[in-house]
Amino acid sequence: MGDLAGKNGLIVGVANKRSLAWAIARAADEAGARLTLSYATERFEANARKLADTLATPPQLVACDVTNDAAVAELYRQVDETHGGLDFLVHAVAFASREAISAPFLETSRADFAQSLDISAYSLVALARGAAPLMERRGGGSVVTLTYLGSERVFPHYNVMGVAKAALEATVRYLANDLGPLNIRVNAVSAGPIKTLAASGIPEFSRILQHYRESAPLGRTVDADEVAAAACFLLGPGGRGVTGEVLMVDGGYHATGM
Repeated sequence: MGDLAGKNGLIVGVANKRSLAWAIARAADEAGARLTLSYATERFEANARKLADTLATPPQLVACDVTNDAAVAELYRQVDETHGGLDFLVHAVAFASREAISAPFLETSRADFAQSLDISAYSLVALARGAAPLMERRGGGSVVTLTYLGSERVFPHYNVMGVAKAALEATVRYLANDLGPLNIRVNAVSAGPIKTLAASGIPEFSRILQHYRESAPLGRTVDADEVAAAACFLLGPGGRGVTGEVLMVDGGYHATGM
C-alpha cells in the first residue's frame, strides 16, 4: 500500500498494540505517510512512545483530551508547526463508563449519557473543525472514524455506546455535507468485533465473537489489519469519490437475517 506517500496524517486514539488506531497507524506508515499520533492521557503515553519507535518514519506524539477545546487547538497548533498542513485524520475515540454498559440502558444516568456522546461523537466535530483549515491548505483531505453495528441493532451490554455510535454516524453525514465543498471527505469504517482494550470492558464479549463466527458469510469475524486496510482505502486516492459512507468490514455479518 504505497498510496499515502508524502501525506500528513493525524491519528487520534492510540491506546496500545491491540487498538484499531494503532493498526491504522502501522498501515499508514507502511503506505508512506508522515504521522502525528495522539493519545488521551499520561496513562497511555509510555505505550504510545514504545509503539512509535517501531514505525519506519518517526511520528510526532501529542497528548490530547478531546473533551477540552483548548487541548484540541493545541494539538492542531503542533501538527501545523511540524507538518504545515494535513491530508487525513483518523478519529478512533470512544468511551462509556463500565456502569453504563453493564447496567440496562434504561438506567443510563444523564451524566454517563452526556459523557459518552461528548467523547464518542462530538469529539469528531471538534477534531474535524480543527483539521479543516489545515486540509484546505493542502487542497482537501479525508476524515475516517470508527463505528460499530450496535448503532443500528441492539447488542448485549453495548447500551449507551450504541446510541453514541448512531450519533457518530449521523455526524459523519452532516460533516461530509459541510466539508465537501472544501474537497474534504468524511467516512466511517464499521468493524466487526475485535479484541481491543475497549472490547475488554464489554461483558460477554466472547459470546458476540462466537455469534459472528457462526453467522457471518465468511464464517469468521475480522482482524485489525483488515480494518486498517479499509481505512487506508478511504484515506487514500482509491476512496476519492467516497464521502458520507459507513463502510462495513465485518465478514458480511451485517447482510444476514439469520
